[in-house]
Parts: sequence; structure tokens; C-alpha cells
Amino acid sequence: MPDRIRVLLVDDDEDDFIIARDIMDDIPGRNYVLDWAPSFNEAISIIREQRHHVYLVDFRLGAHDGLELITQAVNEGITAPFILLTGQSDRETDEKAMRAGAQDYLVKGTFNPYDLERSIRYSIEHAKSLAEIQKLNTELEQRVEDRTQELAAAIQNLEKANKTLKKAQQEIYKALQKEKELHELKSRFVTIASHEFRTPLSTVLSSASLITKYKSAEDDEKRLKHVGRIKSAVHNLTNILNDFLSISRMEEGKIHNVPSTFDLQSFAAEVVDEMQGFLKEGQRIDYRHESEQITVYLDKQLMRNVMINLLSNGSKYSGEDSTIWFTTDIKGDAIRLVVRDEGIGIPEGDKAHLFTPFFRAQNVTNIQGTGLGLNIVKKYVEIMGGELHYESELDRGTTFTITLPYTTA
Repeated sequence: MPDRIRVLLVDDDEDDFIIARDIMDDIPGRNYVLDWAPSFNEAISIIREQRHHVYLVDFRLGAHDGLELITQAVNEGITAPFILLTGQSDRETDEKAMRAGAQDYLVKGTFNPYDLERSIRYSIEHAKSLAEIQKLNTELEQRVEDRTQELAAAIQNLEKANKTLKKAQQEIYKALQKEKELHELKSRFVTIASHEFRTPLSTVLSSASLITKYKSAEDDEKRLKHVGRIKSAVHNLTNILNDFLSISRMEEGKIHNVPSTFDLQSFAAEVVDEMQGFLKEGQRIDYRHESEQITVYLDKQLMRNVMINLLSNGSKYSGEDSTIWFTTDIKGDAIRLVVRDEGIGIPEGDKAHLFTPFFRAQNVTNIQGTGLGLNIVKKYVEIMGGELHYESELDRGTTFTITLPYTTA
């Protein structure tokens, strides 16, 4: 963060400016400079100069409101974060503020110097993260555009030089199609990343803010609740990042099958134990190994990722107090893993696209996810030389069966 942080308060009430200035003066270190814009139009003019690191915007601005100002500024390309000041705390205002482009909101008359400093600091860091995503997006677009122009020029030269190079021309068209698919994949990545990152980040911000309000021993239960929400949000962020990194490494050909000898039964039991902290209320995993043979020669890391992805899906798409059945066995020359849940199932019309990157079925739009998990599982299984099959019935559950070749070191 910069040594001196310039803050612009947009508020048509001078008394509120004086109050905000006094609160800001009480922030330890006092490395903040507070300016004031008393009207909508004056604020827009100042914001366009981009001299401030963060903007505090009152919800009420005469004939306008703060959401209009934030929306207009964001549409004009302002990237510095906005924090909405409201008269009361409610979920609808919070959601409207986030949709308009605000990073956070504070309830007037209730926040203290610590709350204000935290909100400013978190908003600046969040804005920097989003700016980095946008920068990567722009660089990817330029690379795709440059590559597309190069390939288009190559096609023209080949057509002029020799029409008999039909096979080479077809290969280049395939390359162009691949670039187009990569461009579409990139667009979906940016859209999903922005949405999936914002949800857990907002949870962390709101819970971190609320924890500071619970100061007595009687509030321990409430504090623990929000600590749990923060842990869950961080776990979701970690899973999202791992999915994106796995896709990237597979595209670059950096994931290989590196088998070793280990006890499949103990290994699977450890994975089940690791999953306990992430199950819904009342959910349980019923694990059984159904053969006497327990030693296998497989890639442990790939196996672990496959198991965790399938068990996580079983939990995510099933209700509370449900059971996920997980079995392993070794018979003849094959190793088999089966994960069965009692969840929402897969619509018939979506089954053809189930393993497509970023695809999400029609009945899971209200459940958080990237649409990468099953695509990753399928590719990991193929890297290990195995096969993946599934059966699913809407509102009755889904069964995934993985068959891997049994080999010895």
C-alpha cells in the first residue's frame, strides 16, 4: 500500500465529513489524507482525475444515490475501490453495492477507526487482485489476437504459393480453430474466476468485520461461527486455485504418471478422514475396501486428487444428513474405485457435456463451483491409463466408477 493514502469522501452533509475526518484522524499512524466532494457532479469530476486511492460514497446524494455514482465511475474505467456508506445494514443493499462495483460497505454511525482502516485496506488489496486478473486477461487477448493474425497471414501465403498444399492449409485451419477455442476458454476462465473469487472474498471480508464486534465471552459461539465461515471460504479459494493450476499444468504437458507402491485401503481411509471437516451437517462417507489385496502401484498424488474431487462433488451436490458411499477393490488385473451419492443427479440433456471444461449442469447454478473438477478427474484417470464411467438419475443420485490397470513395480 502507498505511504500516504488519499481518500475522497462523497457526501452532501458537511457534518458527516467532519465526523469521518475525526474518525480517520484516530487511525494509528495517520497516513491518510481525506478530501471531500459535496455533490454528485463535483465527485464525478474529481474521480475522473484519478488522484485518490479509495472512495467513500454516501448512499444518499440529493437527487442521485451512491450506487449511481459507483456504477458510472466503474463504467468509465475507474479501478480504485469504492466503499458505500449506508444508513442501515441489510443484505439487499450489500448485494446492490457489490453488483454496482463497490468492494465493501460501512454503516454510518456504527464504524470506528479500526473498522474504517480495515475496510480501506481490504478494499485496496481486493482491487489490486482484480486489476491483476484484468491485466492477465488483456495480455491473453493480445497474445490470441497476435497469433490469429500470424496464422491468417500464413494461410494467405500458402494459398498464393501452392494450391497443392491443401493438407498443410487444413492443419493451419485446425490451429486457428484451436486458438478460437483457447480464446473462448480464456473468456470463460476470466468470467468464472472473477465470480468465484468474489464470493469467498466477500465472505472473508464480512466475517472479519463482524468478528471485531464480538468482544465478550458470551460471543464466543458467534466468533467461532465466523471463523468457520472464513476457513470455509479460504478452503473454497484454495480449491478454485488448484483447479485452475491443474488445468494449466495439463495444457502445458507438465503432469505425468509417477507410480509408487502403497496401501490403497489405508490411503483411501486417510483421504476420507481429511474430508470430514468439509462435509455438510449430518453427512457421512461410508468407505469400504472389498478385497483382501491392498497393495497397488499407482501415482499417489493423482489418486488423491481424483478421490477428493469425487468425494467433494458427492458432498456438494447432496443434501444434509445424506451418505456418500465409497468403495475400492482389486480384482484380477484391475483396480476399481466407486463413489455413489444421494444427490440431485445430472439432467439427461447435460450428460453429453459433463466433462467439458467450465461446463455446469442446469440444476447446479446456485451451487458454487468452477466446472473443472470432472474434467480434471477424467484427464488424471486417462494419464494413469484408466477409464471413467458414470450413471446418474435426476434427484436420485450419481455413481462414478473408475477402473485402473493393476501393475507391480
